[in-house]
Amino acid sequence: MIVSFVGFLLLFTLIGISSVKLSRGTGRDYYLAGSSVKPWLTGLSAVATNNSGYMFIGVIGYTYVTGFPAIWLMLGWITGDFLGSLFVHARLRAATGRCDEVSYAGVLSNWYGARNNAIQRTIGAISILFLLAYASAQLVAGSKALYVLFGWPESAGAILGAVLVVAYCMAGGIRASIWTDAAQSLVMIVAMGLLLTVAVDSLGGVATAYGAMRDIPGFTQWFPDELLLPGVPGAALFVLGWMVAGLSVIGQPHVMVRFMALDNVQSMRTARTWYYLWFAVFHAMAVAVGLLSRVYLADTSAFDAELALPTMALELLPAPLVGLILAGIFAATMSTADSLVLSCSASLTHDLMPHREVRPLLIKLSTVAITAIALALALANNQSVFSLVILAWSALASAFAPLLIVLCLGKRPNQATSLVAIVAGLAVVFVWRLLGWEQFLYEGLPGMLAGLAILLLNTAPRGER
Repeated sequence: MIVSFVGFLLLFTLIGISSVKLSRGTGRDYYLAGSSVKPWLTGLSAVATNNSGYMFIGVIGYTYVTGFPAIWLMLGWITGDFLGSLFVHARLRAATGRCDEVSYAGVLSNWYGARNNAIQRTIGAISILFLLAYASAQLVAGSKALYVLFGWPESAGAILGAVLVVAYCMAGGIRASIWTDAAQSLVMIVAMGLLLTVAVDSLGGVATAYGAMRDIPGFTQWFPDELLLPGVPGAALFVLGWMVAGLSVIGQPHVMVRFMALDNVQSMRTARTWYYLWFAVFHAMAVAVGLLSRVYLADTSAFDAELALPTMALELLPAPLVGLILAGIFAATMSTADSLVLSCSASLTHDLMPHREVRPLLIKLSTVAITAIALALALANNQSVFSLVILAWSALASAFAPLLIVLCLGKRPNQATSLVAIVAGLAVVFVWRLLGWEQFLYEGLPGMLAGLAILLLNTAPRGER
């Protein structure tokens, strides 16, 4: 098992490092691959970056605990993501070409060709803060998988992951990450399909598996009991919340930069087709594996739900396939961590520093520094991957998505309005969490609504000023 894990992980790593042969040594190439990425690579990379350790560790663990309500997470998330893409993705790619920026913050602050340094630096600083937390969660996710299968200390996985992140970044920047993402997507959809097939077969078929799930109290209810209180539209808010969580993709710099790196705007439909077909199939299989894992790993009292996938693979699959799945999980979490680190590096060197051509050595040194901070946070982390990712996800979406939506609508908010909307969105997210209301409604929904309300009520359409 260790041999197959090392072999497959080495393969993924070599694919990423081989991208160095196309490197041009410029900041635009390092952060956007020269905006030359083919649509199929863009789609597969965006899927892998969106899913990552959150899907393999977080979502499967969430499904293990909650049961059928996780299906609404899947349906709502993909629906919200798709609706957002219809309106935003092509416009963002077009703006990237117009303003010749390499960072998400740079494009939003320079949408109409007149850079606003205050907005760019604010978005850049917020990006660094929450993307670092997100990156640390990816390192934790990879560590958990290694801990289950090999008994390694959890710190070992985080350190190994950090080393791989630095290797990807030093080799080819975002191109290395995209190439690794694509390879991991192809391998993991096959591995997840094999695990699902073996699991169902060993239980005696779908009907038998469903019968075993029904024996678990509350597991096959479509909504948790606390959401079904009389007079409270908890179930509707639950689904709506996950739809907004999917829409929140447009506020995630590390995902949206994939579409910013696409070769041209006309390729967006093809890239989205690859993205959503792969996303829907893989998400469905991940939820199914999460449901089945509860049948196999029934003792919930002494078990970390986020370890369900590697534990189940260990029980059902031969060692070479277990190594393949583990390598895929680890590569997915590391390529996403790499994307997050690169977005942080872009924010540091391009958004926070004075605007000038940044030397390649400084870019790479900043990437190493960001990786070291993410590793330190991972080693100190004691939260679940799911919880940490959702908090970072909702904070980024509440801060950035309202401004991006308003820009795509053709409006031109002034600096003061934009900054107030960004801060208000973040504030609502943290107040919502402080009050404990996130268990009833995804905190990104009120956060994004707050930002949108401020922007729409205080901004005239372009040309009316």
